[in-house]
Amino acid sequence: MSTVDTTATPSPETSADRPIIEAKNLAVDFWVNGEWVNAVKGMDYKVHPSEVLAIVGESGSGKSVSSMSLLGLLPPNSRSRGSVKLHGREILNAPVESLRKIRGKRIAVIFQEPMTALNPVYRIGYQITEAIRVHSNMPPAQAKERALELLKLVEMPDPEKAYNSFPHQLSGGQRQRAMIAQSISCDPDVLIADEPTTALDVTIQAEILDLLRSLHKRLNSAIIIITHDLGVVADLADNVIVMKTGEVVERGSVHEIFSDPKNDYTKELLAAVPKLGYTNEGKTVRTGAPVLELKNAVIEYPGRRRVPAFRAVDDVSFAIHPGEIVGLVGESGSGKTTIARGAIGLLPFKEGSAMVNGVELVGIKPNALRELRKDIGIVFQDPGSSLNPRWPVGESIGEPLQLLGDFTKKEISTRTEELLDQVELPRSFRNRYPHELSGGQRQRIGIARALALKPKLLVADEPTSALDVSVQARVLDLLENLQEELGFACLFVSHDLAVVDRLADRIVVMNHGKLVEEGSPDEILRNPQQAYTKRLIAAIPVPDPTEQAVRRDERRRVLDEQKAAGEQVDANEEAEIHAPAAPEEPTPPPQLPHA
Repeated sequence: MSTVDTTATPSPETSADRPIIEAKNLAVDFWVNGEWVNAVKGMDYKVHPSEVLAIVGESGSGKSVSSMSLLGLLPPNSRSRGSVKLHGREILNAPVESLRKIRGKRIAVIFQEPMTALNPVYRIGYQITEAIRVHSNMPPAQAKERALELLKLVEMPDPEKAYNSFPHQLSGGQRQRAMIAQSISCDPDVLIADEPTTALDVTIQAEILDLLRSLHKRLNSAIIIITHDLGVVADLADNVIVMKTGEVVERGSVHEIFSDPKNDYTKELLAAVPKLGYTNEGKTVRTGAPVLELKNAVIEYPGRRRVPAFRAVDDVSFAIHPGEIVGLVGESGSGKTTIARGAIGLLPFKEGSAMVNGVELVGIKPNALRELRKDIGIVFQDPGSSLNPRWPVGESIGEPLQLLGDFTKKEISTRTEELLDQVELPRSFRNRYPHELSGGQRQRIGIARALALKPKLLVADEPTSALDVSVQARVLDLLENLQEELGFACLFVSHDLAVVDRLADRIVVMNHGKLVEEGSPDEILRNPQQAYTKRLIAAIPVPDPTEQAVRRDERRRVLDEQKAAGEQVDANEEAEIHAPAAPEEPTPPPQLPHA
């Protein structure tokens, strides 16, 4: 006779096996022009403690919308359907009062742009302590103490100073650290990081990723990271969801997605990512009189009252020849954008020499500068804010021709259509407004406008940093083809060394206003001589999780070596290139105190 073991019961699900957050058949719609338009369709996922889930896809794929719906942060013309459970309790479409208790305490968000997410009229310390006191009864003095500990935890260089600073007084990386400190102030179970590193330099990006990796392990929290940067995904994520037009087209572990993608769209995304080691057989040494030539150039911001003058560009010399693309790279504050602004006459050169198309910019008169600007075009980082929102884009393209006063309306119309053809957009787009175009299309309009007067020099300031990888690839192809066809000289300002590697004939590395190193992409990126350049290259995330793990260890080794070398290396660098000393590696942050 068989017996039944009544003592044997199924083991309960452990806390590590139980998901923190679980979405089932999540859908989001928007009411547009009298009908519901679907933005997210039947999305399912689970995120466990200490897990990082990356949601990737192009703009409009629904990745941000799906995550913002969890906390009821979508506009009034939206509706969310399906189920989202936090620790087994339904939170989708919960009452506002219930969501307020969850926001910040259980689920916190790190937004893409901290300057717009932080309140500009309140100091950083107030904003962190406010988040703490909303969800606890902690007295003000204790809340301040905890806020300072949080700022130390996120490795803020001077926590006390940052606590008393307004957002505009911090750098981009420091503002992002302050926002992370605010988001983890109540020990949340889930961190939603929406493009947290898009606008950051590669070294600051690497530090932020290291910080997020350390924090979520220490807090045993889950992270949902929303990004189009596949290098960031390879560096941080455990599992990946790939979205296209609101649908999940592929999911899997980070190694499965990168090593063996199944969906064609995923393969296209991976193929579009610029990688270090790009080879272009067409790159040659250019000759002829340089279009832009700097010799010991100096740009200085004048002092005000007790604030001394600041030398943003100091003793910089390089040249760009016709048909040549020179990549200008460096961290924020390195002086690269200042040089770009000086080259187009928006900032005056104080000393040295700065020649554009044979005309000296140092001491140039306003009338001569106005005449010279016909030979200069500029492509801005954000075409949405550089185009007039009240004008059809055709008028924006034709505006330089109209201001010159040498063209009839018919000639301007014909030239506008030619420019739309060159940037591979339909001529009918001339009647559309900027908000009716995608980011990549707006950037093409910006390029068309910059080329309207057939400039000898094109200055491109971070023209692809905010674009999806596939759109970025198409814009880079376009810029490369136009430069080959029209033969203009190009100063390409970027913090993305992989993009510069693909596009540039030569690279100029800047640090704190000084020229650190100059040479071909092979010389700079494959055989760097200066410690600063080595740190930049080591910080670049690559779209391969296995290789990225190796690069992360290599970066740590480079930092350790430079730290061990100490002041001797710094003194050598100071003597040879007049660059600031390498910063010491930050000390390990303290354990997070509990509220």
